[in-house]
Amino acid sequence: MAAAPQDGAAFVPGPRSVREPTGRGVLNGRTFAAKDLIDVAGDRKTSGNPDWQRTHPAALRSAPVVDRLLAAGARLVGKTITDELAFSLEGENLHYGTPRNPRAPDRLPGGSSSGSASAVAAGEADFALGTDTGGSVRVPACFCGLFGIRPTRGRVPLEGVTPLAPSFDTLGWMSRSGRLLAEVGAALWGSPVPEPRRLRAKFVADAVEIAEPRIRELLRSEGPRRFEIVGEVRLYDGSPDRVVDAYRAIQGREAWALHGPWIVENRPRFAEAVQGRFEAARRFTAADEAAARQTQTELIRRVDAALEDVDVLLLPGAPTVPPPRDARARAEHPKFRATTLAVEGIGSLTGCPEIVIPVAPLDELPAGLGAIGARGADERLLAEAARDPSGA
Repeated sequence: MAAAPQDGAAFVPGPRSVREPTGRGVLNGRTFAAKDLIDVAGDRKTSGNPDWQRTHPAALRSAPVVDRLLAAGARLVGKTITDELAFSLEGENLHYGTPRNPRAPDRLPGGSSSGSASAVAAGEADFALGTDTGGSVRVPACFCGLFGIRPTRGRVPLEGVTPLAPSFDTLGWMSRSGRLLAEVGAALWGSPVPEPRRLRAKFVADAVEIAEPRIRELLRSEGPRRFEIVGEVRLYDGSPDRVVDAYRAIQGREAWALHGPWIVENRPRFAEAVQGRFEAARRFTAADEAAARQTQTELIRRVDAALEDVDVLLLPGAPTVPPPRDARARAEHPKFRATTLAVEGIGSLTGCPEIVIPVAPLDELPAGLGAIGARGADERLLAEAARDPSGA
């Protein structure tokens, strides 16, 4: 039986998963939390659902990402709540409660790395690990006023991490400081902390246009403050919906192939929205996926061409401010998920790295600027983040 929901808590109910450093390095004295999709030796992870925890054994070993951070001097202070099987962007959990958004307490923290963002924003950890399939690091980083990174797909090993859609799954992290964001990358990749530098950029005009008006205005004013703007590009080929449809088809096919047999056998209790997404995933066909892969190929070609003469492409880190926690108030935001997937889907479908940079609050609500780089150019993005040491 799941522990009673603890609305507002960032960490999974029960005893904390604490692990001491095993070495010394760039992260000496730092603390971190890990999303409860990530193995820690001896623990039975929930993956956001008590039926998952009940039907899966304790981890025999920690995920390599955890071992690398402990070896670099960081201390693990706990496992954080995640949306069920990471199949959400809101940050809610039926079983364990919805983590608090410390920067906007009456608003959602964003998901599915909701607990990780909440813990960092509240100062309960210096940085936190999350996964990002369709925005699950980028969205909560924006909503909680944090720096965040979705690395190039494959740059951080996913061994020991519950998957959702392998074509898109990545393992990223969030921090209050851009400098620390870069230091975590240095620890994971065994590279020097990059020197701060100002990057050349283009706005993704059609991604900016579908954001809320106040987000659009903020990005247009804040972008030139941080980057050398040299132009604009359009990536949707006239239809953001094609990006959303392609993402959903590929994600759905892969998610059902991975988890469908377990769902059919165990009949887990899911939140209504998550249950609906798995039911929709089951209905996607091979033809749907083939058409989606063609859209993906076209998008990759456009993004690669756009990055030939600049360092990054700028777009909203998230296209909206955090939605209200109250479900009735949230009914005013019916297009939140589709609009968000259209923006986040660019990085997800292309496998490119993307950082989120917190920018000036809108009416006291957090917002973030997204910067997409070429595949493998993660350190270049982290060098940009390192220009801001605040919150370290």
